[in-house]
Amino acid sequence: MTVTRVDKDYDALTLTVVADFDAPVERVWRLWSDPRRLERWWGGPPGFTTAVDEHDLTPGGTVTYLMTGPDGRTSRGWWRIDSVEPPTSLEFTDGFADDDGVPVPDIPTTQVRVRLTEHDGGTRMHVHSVFDSREQMDQLVRLGATDIFAQSIGRMDALLTESPD
Repeated sequence: MTVTRVDKDYDALTLTVVADFDAPVERVWRLWSDPRRLERWWGGPPGFTTAVDEHDLTPGGTVTYLMTGPDGRTSRGWWRIDSVEPPTSLEFTDGFADDDGVPVPDIPTTQVRVRLTEHDGGTRMHVHSVFDSREQMDQLVRLGATDIFAQSIGRMDALLTESPD
């Protein structure tokens, strides 16, 4: 498993996932920056699919996507890009959207910071999420979001073994 550490800090309302990859930083970055690659790992556990509709990784840009579960149920999400420094840094606000893709204002958002650094001949990825409230963090942890996200990151390994195009 790629994920080497998951840290939950309920006082700071943060969740940090650390993962190590046997691939250079630029290759791991492409899993975030290429919408076709992103949709192959982002989202739910195995059996879920993600379709990226919009993918603009520039400050103020938006990423929108549709996740479909094995039972056919769908949910939409979005990112608003706060900052980006290819190939090492991405910060965004992550939220849920309605069936038309419009952000749902009364559902809390999460601030996400991704950092990619060289580590032991490969890449170490830190994904640091900051929640609005203890209730929001508790709810996502109870729903299994930590395990689901770790499984999603685990899918990155298979993509990194493919030829780099």
